[in-house]
Amino acid sequence: MSGTMWSGRLASAVCSIVAMLVAGCAGEDGRPRIPGPQADGSILLPNSWSLTPAGEHVDVGDLPLGMALSPDGRYLAVTNNGFADQYVSIIELQTRQELHRLPMDRSWLGLTFSPSGHRLFASGGGGDLVEVYRFAMGKGQRETALSLKPANDTTPYFTAGLAVTSDGRWLVAAALRKNRIVTFDLTRGERGYIDVGEFPYAIVAHPDNTTLFVSNWGGKSISVVDLGAGSEIDHISVGSHPNAMRLSLDGTRLFVTNANSNDISIIDVSDRQVVETIDLSPYPGAPSGTTPNGIALSSDGNTLYVVNADNNDVAVVDISQSPARVKGLIPTGWYPTAVVLAEDAGMLLVASAKGLGSKPNPLGPQPTINYPRTVPEVQYIGRLFPGTVSFINLPSDRALADYTAQVVANNGFGRMDGTLSVADAADVPPRAIPRRVGEPSLIRYVFYIIKENRTYDQVFGDLPQGEGDSTLTLFGRDITPNHHALAETFVLFDNFYVDAEVSADGHEWSTGAIATDFVEKLWPTGYSSRGFPYVAEGSFEIAYPDAGYLWDAAALVGVTYRSYGEFVRYGPNRSYPVQTRMANLQGHIAPDFPPYDLRVTDVARAAEFVRELNQQVAGDTVSQLNIIRLPNDHTAGTRPGYPTPLSMVADNDLALGRIVEAISNSPIWAETAIFVVEDDSQNGPDHVDSHRTIALVASPYARRGFVDHTMYDTVSLLKTIELILGLAPLSQYDAAAMPMFLAFQDEADSMPYAAHSNRFPLDSLNTADAFGAELSVRMNLEELDAAPEELLNEIIWKSVKGVTSEMPRPHT
Repeated sequence: MSGTMWSGRLASAVCSIVAMLVAGCAGEDGRPRIPGPQADGSILLPNSWSLTPAGEHVDVGDLPLGMALSPDGRYLAVTNNGFADQYVSIIELQTRQELHRLPMDRSWLGLTFSPSGHRLFASGGGGDLVEVYRFAMGKGQRETALSLKPANDTTPYFTAGLAVTSDGRWLVAAALRKNRIVTFDLTRGERGYIDVGEFPYAIVAHPDNTTLFVSNWGGKSISVVDLGAGSEIDHISVGSHPNAMRLSLDGTRLFVTNANSNDISIIDVSDRQVVETIDLSPYPGAPSGTTPNGIALSSDGNTLYVVNADNNDVAVVDISQSPARVKGLIPTGWYPTAVVLAEDAGMLLVASAKGLGSKPNPLGPQPTINYPRTVPEVQYIGRLFPGTVSFINLPSDRALADYTAQVVANNGFGRMDGTLSVADAADVPPRAIPRRVGEPSLIRYVFYIIKENRTYDQVFGDLPQGEGDSTLTLFGRDITPNHHALAETFVLFDNFYVDAEVSADGHEWSTGAIATDFVEKLWPTGYSSRGFPYVAEGSFEIAYPDAGYLWDAAALVGVTYRSYGEFVRYGPNRSYPVQTRMANLQGHIAPDFPPYDLRVTDVARAAEFVRELNQQVAGDTVSQLNIIRLPNDHTAGTRPGYPTPLSMVADNDLALGRIVEAISNSPIWAETAIFVVEDDSQNGPDHVDSHRTIALVASPYARRGFVDHTMYDTVSLLKTIELILGLAPLSQYDAAAMPMFLAFQDEADSMPYAAHSNRFPLDSLNTADAFGAELSVRMNLEELDAAPEELLNEIIWKSVKGVTSEMPRPHT
């Protein structure tokens, strides 16, 4: 580790300039803030937001999505649906202790007790099952499993939400991937099927034991189903991504949370119409990013409690009159997903999917067999954030006011008043990075390069001027001379974090400034091989944020744009021209630039980019926004015939150098900024935080030889691009993000960049006897992140460091 622990070179003058956007560049001791517990008791997240969760907390598994309270009010069941072990936790309310775990091979969301409380039903997720447990005295015993599929049906169903009618006769399951619900007549042992809308998520049974309501997650609608008729009888339009629902006790009103719309729909059940929409946006004009996705109702029918995943809070909503009003907010853990009201105990029970914050991972994800037994398992980011259940006493009005102020401070929303309006730029002089959207910039062209999966310490841990740990460095200066030269020529960022955990949410965050609840809740299922495919990059329309992506924002205001490999795929049989499913990318993709494909070198990608660039410069047709994908630092492990991990990273490095060299020697360089970032940091260790990664800038307006310790994240980079090009924020995250002001200056230095030649051979190939070669052959390396990440990381580590290499000891 370097001896310059956060040397404090941060310029306080710039802090004051951007005070409206960030609550201080540094902590009270003058050092830059880093994620984790803070001196004031709060927990700082990698995106610069804070947690101050109310109540007492019980650890459960990763990604708890569903909760159910036993009919006697004594036990809480919680389904854990993340990357690691999946199971149902049984928690006793009186002792607030986990009593029992019901292990499941595959699970997801759905969880409900029978009316008697003697059985517990749990969704089997990608197993296309409903698991049935006998339940007594806080213990469950597996009784049977009900298959959603008819005989000989091999198509995926994927079990989502569950409901049981109050008479105990009908169990109903949502088949997420079949756009239908499956009905089980528990008295007759019969199974039936009813088609509903797109991606059915949750189900609520009406007290009449005949009517069902199904939220169509991908269809912006609620299906009304008649069990007796065995069919859908109505379709009610609501907001975007409807998910959780709650019926009033008398069955006259249905409350629906709409994740992408920042709101709640209130439906009159008899008229089957939305009669009111409750806005949960944290401030006027806020973009999407509240993500309501769980709801509870008080017994008097006057108060809703709604968990907002991306705002890390519970909204307390007074519905005793119309219009309803938000009384206040209660702070929670990270990404709350479910809420249960235990009214007899006077408390709210809130599940937070990512628990109580981020943490470093110096032991992962590069394990070796030489660890002593006392060292914990590899710290892979996918299993690093166990969820929690918070026990929160129902607050008084005064306590709720204090909680509300805390939530506003945690998320920085108190600084947002007026910052979203387009500025009157008539008398504002141009700057490299404008202070508000609509003000002029000295920069006209942006080149945004997205790479794959590395941490800061893996690449820059050997730079003594930054906060690095050289013992964790795999791809140092000899492998990445251009990365090092760019960081030293322009700006070294040693406090930069991705907002994602893996590539599935990483490419969403990197281009859309958010990952929707669909992506957040399903990527762990895909990555753990539990029955869901890759969710991102145009694979599913339901994954798209409502505001779209960078190119959509550019199209909206007439900024020209082009994609080189991002959200792009081959034509049939790996052919060119390449294709895209994104409407606003049609006609805006480089037709001969390869998409993600580890059989193609990044140097070849760079050559195609430079060819196009020269052609466009000659014709004065260079786009203002250019998004370029350089994926080969992902590596192919030790698959025989592929380049070794060192060669693939060296290839990626040389390609980056050549692209920057070509741009900086072109006539457009004087008006250009280049941004480079990893989409995620899952494939490496970092001693500061598992989300810390490498980021680079190059521009005549970038500072030279500067170390920027400011805390930035993915959306900080996006916010900077948006300010340059005059694009509106895509989400609440980039709206509130800290731009990279300190890394730029308004005086230009147009000295071009000269690429460094590779120091390591690019054609060093894996052999059949290499460590992990046979395992690498079995891996799916054709699709992004389809290989088992922990195993791939072990192979990469031993390929670089040696088969018997031992990782550094944990930091103390």
